[in-house]
Amino acid sequence: MPPRWPRKPDRKNDPAYRKLDDRMNFAVHTALFLAVNSGVWFFHNLNHPEWVWTTPFTLGWSVILGIHLLYITVLADYSH
Repeated sequence: MPPRWPRKPDRKNDPAYRKLDDRMNFAVHTALFLAVNSGVWFFHNLNHPEWVWTTPFTLGWSVILGIHLLYITVLADYSH
């Protein structure tokens, strides 16, 4: 159940809503990363040990996920 917002949400003019929205987007990004990578590694270990792209795929996506986390925790300005 999504959180209730006391007023009409406006990403442009509401920094609290923007911060919450960014964190929910990060949570979805993390869940998608975990689901896809667990499936890739499951099938890699089960049937396809010749897949050489699994490690770069996981590391690349991990870097992107880290950059996303860095943005929402350090770089994003929610003051106005």
